[in-house]
Amino acid sequence: MPQTAADRRGPFREGEFVLLVDFKGRRYLTQLTQGDTFYTHMGHIAHEAILGGDEGSWIATNKDHLLLAFRPTLADFVLEMPRTRQVIYPKDLGGILIQADLFPGARVLEAGLGSGALTLALLRAVGESGCVVSYELQESVVEKAMANIHSMVPQTDNLTVKIADIYQGIEERDLDRIVLDLPEPWHVIPGAGEALVPGGIFLSFLPTVLQVQELVIAFQDSGIFQRVETIELMLRTWHVARRSVRPDHRMVGHTGFLVTARKTLPKAKGQDQE
Repeated sequence: MPQTAADRRGPFREGEFVLLVDFKGRRYLTQLTQGDTFYTHMGHIAHEAILGGDEGSWIATNKDHLLLAFRPTLADFVLEMPRTRQVIYPKDLGGILIQADLFPGARVLEAGLGSGALTLALLRAVGESGCVVSYELQESVVEKAMANIHSMVPQTDNLTVKIADIYQGIEERDLDRIVLDLPEPWHVIPGAGEALVPGGIFLSFLPTVLQVQELVIAFQDSGIFQRVETIELMLRTWHVARRSVRPDHRMVGHTGFLVTARKTLPKAKGQDQE
């Protein structure tokens, strides 16, 4: 999969993923290989008919159905990629990047590698000058996750995957951000307090409000985290046509909460509020 701006322009190349879209908006993700064929209920397309063509081309199946060919966006890939676990939705990935204030060159720790969707978003955000460290408990998920990651980001020299339990502590220091997709992130607070730089951001993605409450209380009791904020993101698409403008009948409602907090320095003597 292309990584640089130059690689993402020009004709389709062997080994790239292509997103094919039919007239109903249904999407099909396939990797281009010489001699291979893409099959669908609307007919089949030889990969040679796509290779060497430009993005936005209309490709005809053997039954004369037309499909549009694009390089998949990160959001497309996350929704269509092979999964070992439930992925974080693109709407939440976007919120995570903004709420955690990810920036090029940032040093980021995540926990819960899963299918690699969050890791992909983090790697794109920190760029080649930054780094991502991922703690994962189950070694069995790493190979599949890395295959997904390399499909979008071939060069991952700035990614370190550790088979480790983040609840037992954090080895890294001077981290700018900690981003978690774990069921009990409050156990990470002591280690995060030692690992984050002053002002560093701790972000947790959580599915239930009871988990949110426990995490927020733990932040408040810690004495080293302030500016604790909780948000929930909703996404509603619209149907827009010449004679009809209305919300779509289906929407991506609740998928989770984002809880953020910032590390502070201890108060100086005499600074305690009454």
